[in-house]
Amino acid sequence: MASRKPKGRFKARTELALLWQTVMKEYVTAVVWCPTGDRLIASSAAGEIAIYTPKSGEVFFLQTEQSESVDALAVSADGQFLAAGGQSGNVWIWQLQGDAPADPKPITTLAHARTWIDCLQWHPQLPLLAFGLGRYAQVWDAADRTVVTTLKFDTSSVLDMDWHPQGKQLSLGGNQNVKTWCSADWDDDPDVLDIGGASGAIAWSPDGTYLASGNNDCSVLVWPTNSPHPWRMQGFPGKVRQLAWSRPAGGDPLLASVSGEGIVVWRKAADPSAGWTPKVLDPHQGTVRGVAFQPGSLLLATAADDGRLCLWPKATRLGQILTGAPGGFSCLGWSPQGSALAAGGSQGELLVWSEATTGKGFR
Repeated sequence: MASRKPKGRFKARTELALLWQTVMKEYVTAVVWCPTGDRLIASSAAGEIAIYTPKSGEVFFLQTEQSESVDALAVSADGQFLAAGGQSGNVWIWQLQGDAPADPKPITTLAHARTWIDCLQWHPQLPLLAFGLGRYAQVWDAADRTVVTTLKFDTSSVLDMDWHPQGKQLSLGGNQNVKTWCSADWDDDPDVLDIGGASGAIAWSPDGTYLASGNNDCSVLVWPTNSPHPWRMQGFPGKVRQLAWSRPAGGDPLLASVSGEGIVVWRKAADPSAGWTPKVLDPHQGTVRGVAFQPGSLLLATAADDGRLCLWPKATRLGQILTGAPGGFSCLGWSPQGSALAAGGSQGELLVWSEATTGKGFR
């Protein structure tokens, strides 16, 4: 059974229904959609890379089972390039050609021995790929096929990264601080924001107004643009490992933060001196592995080890529970248009849901 609705909790005009499913060899490490939503790419701990095309229902394995896992995937903003990295230290780049899922063209393999590639991200407008290399990060140009810059983090391995939504900055998180480089002058010293511990998750808000850091000292810090003075949110039961911003049409975005089994959604108070107000969402009985807002809405999806994928209209109340990964979910991702949701499971399950009816639904 792929979904159920909690009785008496919520009544919606539109729910998600299971569209497609398959099983990979090992647990699913990442899922990512092409910008047009016409293809879903997934990777596994067995080293597989699969491409699913919703229109035809076909799945093509770009890479079959290997001896080492693939842990990170990213598609460029124009949908032309796919990047993957993992345990081998390789960063693979393919060109995604037209509408033919079975015909990606290998561009290059960037080899980095004894380095586990677990974070990579494309520039939001240009074919520039940033990826972590231990205590360094590198930016590679897919158009020129050259290394643009190598950035030194110094104090630890790079634990997370995020481009500013306009692409003018690249932020790296790690031990003691978050460092932000200006893409107009990579040789200039970065702006350094002190954490006091380790930053394991960083995220720019969609409008570029705020930069958030989830930290190992059980806190979240949020900096307004061009300010060294953050708001500090505390009281989490453990390390804050994941962050997700909403993309509403107007007003301030919401910030969802994950620590262990708990989820806290933060809303900016109308009074600037009041900071951020929390809303605790507590449906899960296992570690939360995925959190994401539906693009253009306040509908929040959360997936956990307990085998429950929960949908939260306006990030406040439980609307629908999706199942299909009895051993637990490992990751999730909305299509860019928000009409489909993909999730991976710890036993290799790969599932896609889509809107069951027309209408605005429970956003």
